[in-house]
Amino acid sequence: MGVEIAISVAREETRVAVLDGGVVTDLFGDRAKHKDFVGNIYKGKVAKVLPGMQAAFVDIGLEKAAFMHVSDLSLDAEPGDTLVDVDEDDKDADKDGDMVGPRRQSSKPIEQLLTEGQELMVQISKGPIGTKGSRVTTYVSLPGRYLVFMPNVEHIGVSRRIARDEERARLKDIMKRVRNPGCGYIVRTVSEGVKEDELRSDVDFLHVLWQDILARREQKGAPALLHADLSFSFRVVRDLFGKKVDRLWIDSREEYQAVRDFVQRFSPEQTSRIHFYDKDESLFDHLGVEQEMARALSRKVWLKSGGHLVIDHTEAMTVIDVNTGRFVGKRDQEETILRNNLEAAKEVAYQMKLRGIGGIIIVDFIDMEREKNRDKVYHALLDAMSTDKARTRVSRISDLGLIEISRERVREDLLRSLSEPCHYCEGRGYTKSPTTVVYEIFRDVRRIGSSPEPQKIVVGAHPSVVGLLQDEERQGLEAVERECSAKIIVMPDEHLHLEQYDLAVL
Repeated sequence: MGVEIAISVAREETRVAVLDGGVVTDLFGDRAKHKDFVGNIYKGKVAKVLPGMQAAFVDIGLEKAAFMHVSDLSLDAEPGDTLVDVDEDDKDADKDGDMVGPRRQSSKPIEQLLTEGQELMVQISKGPIGTKGSRVTTYVSLPGRYLVFMPNVEHIGVSRRIARDEERARLKDIMKRVRNPGCGYIVRTVSEGVKEDELRSDVDFLHVLWQDILARREQKGAPALLHADLSFSFRVVRDLFGKKVDRLWIDSREEYQAVRDFVQRFSPEQTSRIHFYDKDESLFDHLGVEQEMARALSRKVWLKSGGHLVIDHTEAMTVIDVNTGRFVGKRDQEETILRNNLEAAKEVAYQMKLRGIGGIIIVDFIDMEREKNRDKVYHALLDAMSTDKARTRVSRISDLGLIEISRERVREDLLRSLSEPCHYCEGRGYTKSPTTVVYEIFRDVRRIGSSPEPQKIVVGAHPSVVGLLQDEERQGLEAVERECSAKIIVMPDEHLHLEQYDLAVL
């Protein structure tokens, strides 16, 4: 069983899963109410310049203003400006892992380059995450089937994922012949082995597309959308459906036909690998994707050996705790811990990629006494993360068993995109126990104090709190009544939060 792509289409959302040997390796989704705007090109207007951050907010017509750093601002080179050529470690790569070209970075501060109200053409490079708006750049790039076209730079590059030097040289020679002068191109990974005519066709298509965008820029006022990227399904086909994919499944007849027609125009030999799924059982159920999605949203992830991971998300970082659970080794304790940690290292790498976890990740492995065992776990984690296209940095494992990972945020993680903070506990992940609330009620009644005349105090509380007051804490309730010379009447109110209660003196 090789690599498969499954596209499940519904009116409200489109979901995509990539499987390798039957194992889900990537999950993506696009909801009709929350469109992915990455790749869209706008005519924007500078809303605010922030000298302290060397950044600006740009109004592009969306709900939130877009953010642009000075490093994302492309201007004609001036004296003192630096032409930066991009190497294989450049942080700005397209989804295929293909590097982008050189940039002209001005030595001037942003307040000398932009003014409020100024109009400029920008492209969304990163969609909104959480409360943050989109990030934009003036380094426009247009991905085609085989090439990434960069009209603002003059550069020819070849994807770093094409390993053979002879093939890289062949593709670069072809591009020198077919390119439009003054423009830049990156040869994508899927171009490996393609003929010159196919690359020339992509050059022509992207050139016409760019001219259309320039024409719309002259016709429209800011803010305005100048170019929308392909639909979600088509982007998946463009970016992921290469020669290494054995089958592409689509469960919508309409989308299946549209994708077939799309591929037929660019790579007719690949249409035989596109299949329409029409069985009664849903596509994701048939491939076991639904079960894996549920696992990807769970706080606890079980390991085959019986150990487990606990994954907690905070505002600043993600913390992954490794536990042995039911895992009991046959040898000494150190051997048991090592085997559990080695299995956990693979699962950690898998879960980070599957869930799209970015930012700072702290992994708390079970403490190991031997240095060589810590090295084994560290290298096992590096090996498991070697296929991850996101840029990562991994620290050595500490004496306490901690590893710090920095992983590029390439998309909003699954937990944030498919869930929201619990309204009941307000995202804390816990609530006060009913007993704690009962004792708070006792303290508040005592604050009211005793009265020369008998008084009645009505307590409205969550049913579970009221049940406790009438049962296990009945004696405590009666004691408070005697202290305060009051009759306490408790009334259940299912509309109250577990931690809420009302007190009224009659």
